[in-house]
Amino acid sequence: MDAPTRSADGGPHGRGSDRGWFTPTQPPDGTGAHAPAVPPALPPAPAPPPPPPHDRQRAHEQQQAHEHRQAHVQKRAQVQRQAHEHQRPAEPPPDQGFRPAPDPVPATGAAPSPDAYALRRTLAELEPVADKATSYFYALLFIQNPDLRALFPVAMDAQRDRLFKALLTAARHADDPATLTAYLSRLGRGHRKYGTRPEHYPAVGECLLAALSRYAPDTWNEATEAAWVRTYTAISQIMIDAAAEDEEQSPAWWQGEIVRHELRTPDIAVVTVRPDQPYPFLAGQYTTLETPWWPRVWRHYSFSAAPRPDGLLSFHVKAVPAGWVSGALVHRARPGDVLRLGPPAGSMIVDHSTDNGLLCLGGGTGIAPIKALVEDVAEHGRCRPVEVFYGARHAGDLYDIDTMLRLQRAHNWLSVRPVVSDGPTRGLCGELPAIVRQYGPWPAYDAYLSGPPGMIRSGVDTLVGIGIPSHRIRHDEIGGLMAAAPR
Repeated sequence: MDAPTRSADGGPHGRGSDRGWFTPTQPPDGTGAHAPAVPPALPPAPAPPPPPPHDRQRAHEQQQAHEHRQAHVQKRAQVQRQAHEHQRPAEPPPDQGFRPAPDPVPATGAAPSPDAYALRRTLAELEPVADKATSYFYALLFIQNPDLRALFPVAMDAQRDRLFKALLTAARHADDPATLTAYLSRLGRGHRKYGTRPEHYPAVGECLLAALSRYAPDTWNEATEAAWVRTYTAISQIMIDAAAEDEEQSPAWWQGEIVRHELRTPDIAVVTVRPDQPYPFLAGQYTTLETPWWPRVWRHYSFSAAPRPDGLLSFHVKAVPAGWVSGALVHRARPGDVLRLGPPAGSMIVDHSTDNGLLCLGGGTGIAPIKALVEDVAEHGRCRPVEVFYGARHAGDLYDIDTMLRLQRAHNWLSVRPVVSDGPTRGLCGELPAIVRQYGPWPAYDAYLSGPPGMIRSGVDTLVGIGIPSHRIRHDEIGGLMAAAPR
């Protein structure tokens, strides 16, 4: 998905005329309240067009999807009234957080709510056949809603499962309202660049339930289905609300012209762009980029510099095998080419309310946001120690070491230690987390990690093991809630 978004037909908040089972409530014109809508029974789905004769396997899967959809419609109608009873209230109290289930959210270590328990049983059964469920989900989604196909990239190999997995991830965290609401709000804002609109959510929800019921039959019953309805209704409402709020403040995306392209190694480039309008972000955050050569394919990249007076944005890009976007940015992009940028995201930012030192671990191109954090500390003018461990496999891969050493010479509070895991080096040799452990402990430091997922996992384990509290360890989540591995 990545076309521009507008409000849905029927009003500035996207209130359309057709309301389905999963249709979230929309605020009436001129008010901030959410009016509940009684969802009518679902009409029988129209028969899908015959698939191309040359693709028998796909035709068979599509026919199965359609037949199951027809049989499933009548069963769903029985729980529609129960689902409606748990829709988001018209005017939630100010202190009421997200509630995916009617039960109170249990405290840490307590038993999950009934809805959360039902969802997790479904997910456990689904896990061994997740790939099949994903394929079925998209086959059904595109058969029933062919217009949605244009919102996805032509080649679905890399991100065909991202939407499905995001839905399952949200359901898995149904009893963690703070984390879930933050995640879904960011997801809702980010999906504006795909062209996602409120009327798309009911179609996705219907196909999600169809896939779950087909591939988790042992745990699927009316109560489980009702739990998924309540959860998905709440999920979609949070995302729609976040997107509507964001639409009042910022565009769905920005255009950015490449003004400088510097090849640091045969497969690493520093790309600098000039956005077409002001782009507000914080040092340590990241964004998504789309190239003109791969429409509707977006990848995450961190800003490699703190906000600058001239408004330019820089990124460090490593071309990886089969990486469509990264390969194009390194080997094909040139000054004058125009990229699209999504909104900024990420919470790996400096807490300027404390004098704690910063312990920074940057592996590979993960040094980019670390460099931005160093610049951010320098700009705020407070003398606080910053320890940077810059890791790479080989000495030649430390492509930005000269820049980091210049910063060290300019600021006596900054220490930069290059670390190489393989091959000869004049610096430190070994795995980055192990080297950091040797130089510890770090009782008065906040930790920041950026790099490959394996490095982050081992780094977090090491830092927790040497006594740094987990709430003082910052990184962009790996897997699960905010996977941002570029390709």
